[in-house]
Amino acid sequence: MKALVFYLTYPVLWFISILPFPVIYALSNMLFYIVYHLIGYRKNVVRKNLNLCFPHKNKTELLKIEKKFYRHFCDLYLEMIKSLSMNAETMKNRFKFTNPEIIADIEKHQKSIVYLAGHHANFEWMTSFQLCPTQREGFGIYKRIRNPYFDQLAKDIRGKFFIELIDKNEIANLIKQHSKNNQLVNYGMIADQAPRHTKNAYWGKFMGLDSPMFVGTEIFAKKHDLALAFIHVKKVKRGYYEAEIKQITSEPKSFKNFEITDRYFQLVEEEIKETPELYFWTHKRWKHL
Repeated sequence: MKALVFYLTYPVLWFISILPFPVIYALSNMLFYIVYHLIGYRKNVVRKNLNLCFPHKNKTELLKIEKKFYRHFCDLYLEMIKSLSMNAETMKNRFKFTNPEIIADIEKHQKSIVYLAGHHANFEWMTSFQLCPTQREGFGIYKRIRNPYFDQLAKDIRGKFFIELIDKNEIANLIKQHSKNNQLVNYGMIADQAPRHTKNAYWGKFMGLDSPMFVGTEIFAKKHDLALAFIHVKKVKRGYYEAEIKQITSEPKSFKNFEITDRYFQLVEEEIKETPELYFWTHKRWKHL
């Protein structure tokens, strides 16, 4: 059944992916009407999140953010499909790193590097990072897709941009292996979702709210002495993004417990406040409230 679903769906996805960008965004406009006005996909979740995070904004302001978010949301998913047929040059033109020279500065410390990001702007195209001037292998941490055919498709797409996807349950052993072999690599992680088990989680402040936080990245960084950086992404216009690399630290062991985690969420929060419509509000990030 999983194979049947894939082979029925894939031709449609491929056909969409080869359409010109103007047609892609015309489809996105229609999809917005369906998703927002007809289906109302996760509107309750989005509205709850926006009300929690922006208590001082009035209904008109929140509604404006909400509609802008859904338009971006539709763009995002069609851009994900578009990446099926995108080559490296097109990707580099549409997702530009504004300060790639900082990569050499971070790499000179001779440590593996964790590049952190939030679910903001086009976090899917962020895997094009390996197109930047780096000689290191790149690994993106993700949650395995249940359908193995779509899972392999996701890996194949990322492989075009020289990054290998690693399931989140396998990353600890992989980092341990790289560290043992003195192998310097790049890791890409997005860790701003809520942990499944919140009772034993670290609780910090995110968007002014008490929030459970993943601390795995900080633990890995301190245990294996990994450098850390953050990728701050802006949407210039439809289909065009700019990313700025911000170094967090090359000495993670010098930080007190949870300081790195707090810094990461602070950077994500800065992105959200700058352009709230670009955050992935459909996540049940604050489901405990």
